[in-house]
Amino acid sequence: MARKPQPGRIAANRRAYRNFQILEEHDAGLALLGWEVKALRANRASLAEAFVAIRDREAWLTGANFAPLPNASVHPPPVPDRSRKLLLHRNQIDRLAGKVQQRGLTLIPLALYWSGSKVKLRIGLGRGRKQYDKRRLDQERDWQREKQRLARHAAQGRW
Repeated sequence: MARKPQPGRIAANRRAYRNFQILEEHDAGLALLGWEVKALRANRASLAEAFVAIRDREAWLTGANFAPLPNASVHPPPVPDRSRKLLLHRNQIDRLAGKVQQRGLTLIPLALYWSGSKVKLRIGLGRGRKQYDKRRLDQERDWQREKQRLARHAAQGRW
C-alpha cells in the first residue's frame, strides 16, 4: 500500500539516505519568488538532482526544479532550475562550510516542507556511500524484514 503524503511535506529527496550517510540535519528557509510558492502549493517541485553549495559565505540550493504553473506570469519569465538562496545564520553557514572543506563532507537537500506559511528546506551534512556500503545496507534491511516476518508467523502459530 502506498504511503500517504505527510501534511507539511512538499518534496523529498528519497535517494539521499541511500546514497549518503547523513551525519547532521539542519533546517533553512528559502528565498522564493511568487510563482515558485504557487508551484510548491501545487506540489510541482523536485529535489532529485539538487545540491547545496556555499559561495561567498552564502548557502545556495542549486539544481532543484520548481515547475511553473501554466498560468504563471511571463514578465519576468520563470526559470525552473535557478539557484535559490538559503536563509541560515552566518555562524551556521561558517560552521557547515568548515566541515565541508576539512572533512570531505557534502550538503544534501533532504526535504522541502511547510512550517506555517513559510517554506523550509531540511539539509543534511553527509558522506557519500560506496557501492558495497549500499549493498550491505540492503542486505541488513532485507534481514530485518525477514526477522519481522518470521516473528509474526511464529506468534500466529504458523511456524
